[in-house]
Amino acid sequence: MSDPDNPNIEKRSTPQWSLYQRENFWKPNTGEVPPFNTEPGKLEELAKEKLTQVRFYASSNAGQSYTHLANRQAFFRHRIIPRQLVDTNLRDTSTTIFGHKVSAPIGFAPIGINKIYHPLGELPVAAVAKELNLVYALSTAGSTPIEDVAKANGEGPRFFQLYMPHDDELTVSLLTRAHESGFTACILTTDTWQLGWRHDDVATGNYAFYRGIGADLGLSDPVFKKRLAAHGIDPAKEPQKAGALWIDNVWHGRAWSWEKMPWLIETWKRISGGKPFCLKGIQSVSDAHKAVEVGCDGIVVSNHAGRQVDGAIASLDALESIVDAVGDKTYIMYDSGIRGSSDVLKALAIGAKFVWVGRLWVWGLSIMGEPGVRHVMKSLLADFDILMNVGGFQNIEQIDRSCLGKIVFFLLLTFCTLLNTALGTCADDSNTESYPRSYAMIAERSKL
Repeated sequence: MSDPDNPNIEKRSTPQWSLYQRENFWKPNTGEVPPFNTEPGKLEELAKEKLTQVRFYASSNAGQSYTHLANRQAFFRHRIIPRQLVDTNLRDTSTTIFGHKVSAPIGFAPIGINKIYHPLGELPVAAVAKELNLVYALSTAGSTPIEDVAKANGEGPRFFQLYMPHDDELTVSLLTRAHESGFTACILTTDTWQLGWRHDDVATGNYAFYRGIGADLGLSDPVFKKRLAAHGIDPAKEPQKAGALWIDNVWHGRAWSWEKMPWLIETWKRISGGKPFCLKGIQSVSDAHKAVEVGCDGIVVSNHAGRQVDGAIASLDALESIVDAVGDKTYIMYDSGIRGSSDVLKALAIGAKFVWVGRLWVWGLSIMGEPGVRHVMKSLLADFDILMNVGGFQNIEQIDRSCLGKIVFFLLLTFCTLLNTALGTCADDSNTESYPRSYAMIAERSKL
């Protein structure tokens, strides 16, 4: 709950996002009901009811979903220590990222082909991001022209996520369009030269671009139009072939290497006048060091939400080591497995400066379009605002590793007891920060 007449509200530097809780509690008094349940499991199930299997693309994972499982387990093993009797009345949820002051350290992760979730594609998502003053990231695999997304986003902060073609002229064209449309950072995704093996998608032939759906960002590019003409493809008459030519230039199966990065960074800096360049998909300390060495302004620690390499390290586990290695040398962002405000706080506590959220807003888009995206993200902001209030955090800067405490590893001790194993042979819990890196989370819950 949150008293709407609380005198501190006007004194806060950020909105009282928690009022959204009260707003939904009050709805039955006016004959209304909240839009839908934002509990992640129920949210996903509702989205699945709205979509066919072929259009439920964002919920597929690589292989047997072991990396996806590891992402959730990694969050499960950390525990937050709330602080009491802290004056959080004027708490500040805001942060600054690459010169943009935003409502919270939460951004709309780049997700492609939004038109398979809603006919308006990326437009309602970009509009809500502007409304809430959260960073919006547009994917190269987006299903709406760059320029149209920029218009929908207005004065909102926005970044462009690049899937880099093996066609330098096309890459330059995409980056130029992004800069001229007001995108103020470039994020190269490094883990998706081609799609990971996703059983459900393969079994259903789930590839929208080959159906002629979602290639509008590419089809609107002047350089790519030349490529279509050279191949004798009319996208109006042969949308499947046009979509295939586009996406086969983007997820082309041909790896790039570190040797290409200086060219790409220099090209973006020249086009944009020196705006930030980041790499997304970093999981190893050695790659983090290389990113710093080649001149990246930031990195996104991400395993693509478990959609690319099955059996990979949890993104949150990778974050700890990477922050320790280069946290003072580059701007570290986090992606993969976020399902609520406590996950956001845990990633920030471990050392990320900013967190990207993806599947939550995609499910909201699938369920109810723009109002669905708004409901999901306002709920997440309210959840985060309330967590800072009841957890005793006055600002983002106070969220650090001291928030995640040393606790008794009771699950392991219980398992040891059940197995009649001497407790002395179990892990020493005396110096454990949260749970040790083991994966004992209940499968029913970790499916999220």
